[in-house]
Amino acid sequence: MNTITAKPRDSSAKVKQLRRSGIIPCVIYGGSLTESLLIQIDQATATKLLRDKREGSKVRIDVGGKVYNSLIKDIARNPVSSELDHIGFQALQSDKKANSKAQVILLNKETVPGILEQLLFEIPYAAYPEDMIDTVTIDLTGLGIDSLMTVEEIEDFKGKDIDLQVDADALVFKISDRRRPAAASAEAETEAEAES
Repeated sequence: MNTITAKPRDSSAKVKQLRRSGIIPCVIYGGSLTESLLIQIDQATATKLLRDKREGSKVRIDVGGKVYNSLIKDIARNPVSSELDHIGFQALQSDKKANSKAQVILLNKETVPGILEQLLFEIPYAAYPEDMIDTVTIDLTGLGIDSLMTVEEIEDFKGKDIDLQVDADALVFKISDRRRPAAASAEAETEAEAES
């Protein structure tokens, strides 16, 4: 788990001014905290963190020598410029399950012989911190037409105490034949001609 260093943030500080000076306002909430902890990290730290991590990733946050085991819960960006506005972290407790989501990454898409349709890009679940997964990576090499995968078939979730918050039989992806839609429309035309 990565560790980043943060500083306490003054609640009276204007967030726009912080951002202009290269500081990203953040908050840690939940877990055993009785109230939210306002913090700030510098832009370089935030950029490095989000290069490797995403929503659902675990991270340790060192605030003045006290370390908080946390989950990246939400990342807010400016809708116009896409610049980072804010990061929300959820404090984790080792004896309590927390809601999270695993991002689904499909590898070697270019090797797929047909049409690849990814139906799930993230999988919501609840788990203890030790069982949390931030990414599910699926290698598509060698898969052919009519291949598919459901959530319950994902190896990363097996053998862990994870409560899926999506149907276990939900499709993650499927591979269809390129010609099938055209063949289906040709069959429909043939049937229509036979009826007339």
